[in-house]
Amino acid sequence: MRKQIISAIMAGALSLSLTACGGSSAQPAAPAAPETTAAVSETAAEAAPETTAEGQPSAESGEKILYTAASFAYPSLDTHTEYYGWYTSIYGLSEALFKIGPDMGLVPCLAESAETEGTVMTVKLQEKAAFSNGDPLTADMVIRNFARLAEVNPRFAFLADFDYEALDDHSFTIDTKEPYPTLKNDLASPECGMIDLDATTDFDLAPVFTGPFVVSDFQPSGDVRVVRNENYWNGNVALDGAVFYYMQEDQPKLMAMQAGELDCYNSIDSASLQIYLSDPSSYNVVQIAGTRLQFYILNENRLDDKVREAVNLIVDKDSIAAYQEGTVSPAVGPFLPSAAYGKATVPATDPDKAKKLLEEDGFTIGADGIYEKDGQKLSLNICYYAARNLDAIAILMQEQLKNAGIDSVLTVEEDPDATYIATGDFDIALYCMIADKAGDPLYFLDSTLAEDSYYDCGGFDDDECQAAIEALRTEPDPEKRAELANKAVQIAIDDNAFGYVGLFNQTTVLKPGVHGFAEDIPFDFYGVDQYTDKE
Repeated sequence: MRKQIISAIMAGALSLSLTACGGSSAQPAAPAAPETTAAVSETAAEAAPETTAEGQPSAESGEKILYTAASFAYPSLDTHTEYYGWYTSIYGLSEALFKIGPDMGLVPCLAESAETEGTVMTVKLQEKAAFSNGDPLTADMVIRNFARLAEVNPRFAFLADFDYEALDDHSFTIDTKEPYPTLKNDLASPECGMIDLDATTDFDLAPVFTGPFVVSDFQPSGDVRVVRNENYWNGNVALDGAVFYYMQEDQPKLMAMQAGELDCYNSIDSASLQIYLSDPSSYNVVQIAGTRLQFYILNENRLDDKVREAVNLIVDKDSIAAYQEGTVSPAVGPFLPSAAYGKATVPATDPDKAKKLLEEDGFTIGADGIYEKDGQKLSLNICYYAARNLDAIAILMQEQLKNAGIDSVLTVEEDPDATYIATGDFDIALYCMIADKAGDPLYFLDSTLAEDSYYDCGGFDDDECQAAIEALRTEPDPEKRAELANKAVQIAIDDNAFGYVGLFNQTTVLKPGVHGFAEDIPFDFYGVDQYTDKE
């Protein structure tokens, strides 16, 4: 019965969406995060059979099956390829050597420990770690997995540059040849999930993993059903299984949740969030700040120091976050304030101070309320793309700037990376990306603040900041890494090179009694695990 109800909900919602919506804007891919999806499955509700693939009883006859919705679906379960590992991790199929915990720290998973001396890391595996077929996870198998990952995934090609040696079945070394302090963080990436390379005959449809669940039914680019791994190496698994419906649109998810056909899901839109929050007896909403950042780049090649400072004093991040109705938390810097490397400070919004700065810079207010100098109005080109609420932010910024005497024009592009990011043709460039992808600050700082980095397209250049980033490349001590990161970010803030607007909240809605769906972890790539449960 459940699958028929889900089918009806999705059909009804699709009809509503076709009636109400005139089209959609393309969404460019943000670095280090899956942004593109396959076409919507036409059989989206067929992944919840009344019995499991083995003919076991369904949830309706007493099994604990978790029903949830997934906003993305991929054509393969090969955790090493593309970003597919994000979802094999969410499905509870694959595991990496380490995981990232709620406090942004690394915790053991398949690895018991990792110690580094010089350029050599010694990894000790959990002695019980094994694949779902019972085969043990050995050091040799881990090394072979890294070799395959480096071969099939360009983002992990660097793994091929290291030297590996198996010391025994449960320990091995990695010699990075040069200091590489973020290696342990990299090994926590879901793409580093372990596959039984000897037993797997179909890497796309039936890879053999180590996780608490195994695939019962996989619809490429569609729904996925998993069942308990009866050979799970790390103890008991609370659920009998889970079903992940591919439901990209928000309305079908809301309707299915209201009909009682979903137990939980995340990536809640603002309209649905308000409905859930208004009925706390029926829905448990968990919100934590995530790691996906809305920010803008101020072009130092076009705007002088006082104009940039004025812009940052005018832009009201609190009101922008309020407009997004609980889906975003105002940002201070690019990282979560709870992280050791997220301790930046910014001046309070102050339009009056901004006006004084402009007047000190030689601007005078015109009859139309817009500042001008040397016969030229102060008009800024705000470039954005219509995804991740950047279109709304652009409009709100335009209004806030105008109220303080700065005119602006909005330029929307379908692909920012091929236009204003590549050319530098902007005054203010809006962008959204994951700032913290593995519990370490270097990736984002190296992408935005380092000399000649991809997103350093606004002319920011500071020797002290560059020195801090260079030190981060080799500094192994976490406390010193945090100090260096905080220093680099504060320099960029004080220079008014960037404006950090908001961090998307990781928002999960759950039925009462459902818990353990990674609702307390600020990363996008965790879902069910051995502790996920429903009463």
